[in-house]
Amino acid sequence: MTTQGSGPTGDVVVQKYGGSSLATVSQVRQVADRVGALARSGRRVVVVVSAQGDGTDELVGRADAVNPHPAGHELDQLLAIGETASAALMAMALQRGGLAATALSGSRSGVLATGPHGAGVVVAIDTDQLHKLLDAGRTLVIAGFQGVTADGDIITLGRGGSDTTAVAVAAELRSGHCEIYSDVSGVFTADPRVVTDARLMPEVDIDVMTEMAFAGARVMHSRTVELAALYDVDILVGRSTATRTGTRIHRRDGTDMLEDRTAVMAVVHDTDIARITLRTHDTPDPSPAVFRFLAEESLPADMTTVSSAPGGGFSLGLTVHRSHAADVSRSFSDLMAPRRHGVEVEDQVAKVSIVGQGLLSRPEYASRMLASLVGSGISARSLSASQLRVSVTVPRCDAVRAVGLLHSEFGLGAGAGAVPASLSPRP
Repeated sequence: MTTQGSGPTGDVVVQKYGGSSLATVSQVRQVADRVGALARSGRRVVVVVSAQGDGTDELVGRADAVNPHPAGHELDQLLAIGETASAALMAMALQRGGLAATALSGSRSGVLATGPHGAGVVVAIDTDQLHKLLDAGRTLVIAGFQGVTADGDIITLGRGGSDTTAVAVAAELRSGHCEIYSDVSGVFTADPRVVTDARLMPEVDIDVMTEMAFAGARVMHSRTVELAALYDVDILVGRSTATRTGTRIHRRDGTDMLEDRTAVMAVVHDTDIARITLRTHDTPDPSPAVFRFLAEESLPADMTTVSSAPGGGFSLGLTVHRSHAADVSRSFSDLMAPRRHGVEVEDQVAKVSIVGQGLLSRPEYASRMLASLVGSGISARSLSASQLRVSVTVPRCDAVRAVGLLHSEFGLGAGAGAVPASLSPRP
């Protein structure tokens, strides 16, 4: 992204509201009251909105009823309606309260994107229009999840697209801060739906949050956090109706020593993965071809292992999103043809990770992780480790139990010094 427009605009507040916060007329008015109070305090406000409630799912269902395999161009045109309608309704609610508000589609807000339909990537935001409207005293409501290509086509941004829109706008307007409100109270030490004593974390280092998001934490999409880290945008995550402050995600200033921090900060799990193993019976090493394919298809892979077989050949294993497993498996077979090879897919596995700081420097944490799981009869395989994360695959049926065991093993439950999850409503 390249910043256009005038200098720093630290007086601009960028807020994003998820669909669950806007599902009813009453909720739209409540959010409008909240935004209006902020605007009347003298701040310039930009609001990014998602489609109301289950609006996107309903549009997908309507498309499926007409054509189960629609072209991406037309599907994106349809799905963009949800956020566009939500932005218009929010602007109307603000106008009803006496504010000068303007609703903007992705294209009118200057969001330029590229990539495949349904998975667009923001490449720039032309902020001239945004600055012009803000300078005129307008409160802006931007339809998230969408942008426009260089050819003028509407393109949607995929999972987490509205969050990404909000962080990108905050980055380009140089506000340095973005508030994201949804149906969760913030970032927890584990998923509070499966660990009853999970704790709300008042603040999280942005690098740690990036690992949590990639490892499966559903509070935020990993690319949103990566964008915030790249452009030094602090993020506040919380509920729009909560009186308690949520979680601040930011880059630590280094004033606290690493040794004074708790090394393991959270346990994260992802049940939507599959492990794929490619075995060849000859040379050369298949890794370059495999990763070239993954890069060309923009398919993230994790927990990669490569080893040579004693009798010749190679074994390459990795995890991908379960929805991609069949296509990746077929592609691997095509890549290796006519070489002798085999491809195995395990789709009844889950990834469980401990996330924190300095984990490679403290191998005892990986040891405790494995001992806790194996000692409780849970098979732990395919371990990968970094300073910020240690991940293992476990049988999918054991994932929830594994999270609870590790959360207890590392003393992350309520009473360990943060806000108990029980203080926040369950999703």
